[in-house]
Amino acid sequence: MHRLRGRIQPYAWGGNNFIPDLFHLERDRTMPAAEYWLGAHPGGITEVEVETNKWISLADAIDAFKYHWLGEKVAEQFGRLPFLLKVLDVKDMLSIQVHPNKQAAEIGYRLENEKGIPLNAPNRNYKDDNHKPEVMIALSEFWLLHGFAEDIEDRLHTYQFLHPFQSAFETNGIEGLYSALMHLTQAEVDKIIAPLASSIVPLYRSGKLSKTSPDFWAARVIENLCKNGNYDKGIFSIYLFNILRLNPGDGIFQGAGMPHAYLEGQNIELMSNSDNVLRAGLTPKYIDIPELLKNTLFNKTIPKVIKAEQEEEQHFDCPVPDFNIASFHLRKGLNKSIQCKRPSILLLVKGKALLKGNEKWETEAAAAFFLLPGDNCSILAESDLDFVLASVD
Repeated sequence: MHRLRGRIQPYAWGGNNFIPDLFHLERDRTMPAAEYWLGAHPGGITEVEVETNKWISLADAIDAFKYHWLGEKVAEQFGRLPFLLKVLDVKDMLSIQVHPNKQAAEIGYRLENEKGIPLNAPNRNYKDDNHKPEVMIALSEFWLLHGFAEDIEDRLHTYQFLHPFQSAFETNGIEGLYSALMHLTQAEVDKIIAPLASSIVPLYRSGKLSKTSPDFWAARVIENLCKNGNYDKGIFSIYLFNILRLNPGDGIFQGAGMPHAYLEGQNIELMSNSDNVLRAGLTPKYIDIPELLKNTLFNKTIPKVIKAEQEEEQHFDCPVPDFNIASFHLRKGLNKSIQCKRPSILLLVKGKALLKGNEKWETEAAAAFFLLPGDNCSILAESDLDFVLASVD
């Protein structure tokens, strides 16, 4: 059992205070702190304490002694730590995006390498060869877009600016509709969205729109992202996708091809060890429409929100072999024993605890630990305590 130090990602959409406050970090609060990464992905190096006050890269530690850190089964099945654990603070909306499946990621990564596109190039789609299914657990009230809405036909009738695209939907379904919208020129987008903007932005400014309405989020995009009368194509997706509100402790799984976007709030996110993102809007970053459409699931989606349970332990369904996660809530004075069969990351989110493994740690949230296969850990709650355990299925 070893202490971990993660890496902050200063993406522009992130808040300034939540993550530094959570992890008790000294940091320039004028800089965004969007994500805190815990894992072995090269895009965000996590450090592990291998001896008292001796820290090295977790990825380097695993590469040097793979069977020690991962165990035989995971080392042979994956060859690397197969998951990445994050804490997110979403102040501004993230891009509308999908993630590729494993086969598409391997092909896309190889082809971009063969073309000589640098990994850090702005027009790079595939940063690695892995898929990126993910599960999230809300730490606050959390809003997101998730999949095409079941009532998409009603929306095409309700919103006048979508009327011209009903024929594309009737002829070629959701895929035809979405392809038509994504292939619009900027001039066509501006002409369609301008009348909508003039009607919804005044309502947004006066506080008359509900967050359950797509008008609220579209107006926020127009206010915050759209300059000089140029409107973002992502606005169309807001009117076609499910808008979800998760309460603290609620979770949801999002597999390959599921279009989605985080809108507001804080969460814990667990995913396969990947940073592959194909974008559809709400971003100044590179958008590759053909690659996006090739990897998107064009199905009506009935959201499967995993509601928070008032239990000491709750497991979240993750239908992939790469990872699983459970949340724990201990009252002050209670003790929990953890026995690890697979490499795991323990993240204390709230409260104080005494941890006993190969050493003793008296620690306050937030704090993270790496548990080796075969490690046993005893956790005594010195106050009401919340933590999650991420592992391999």
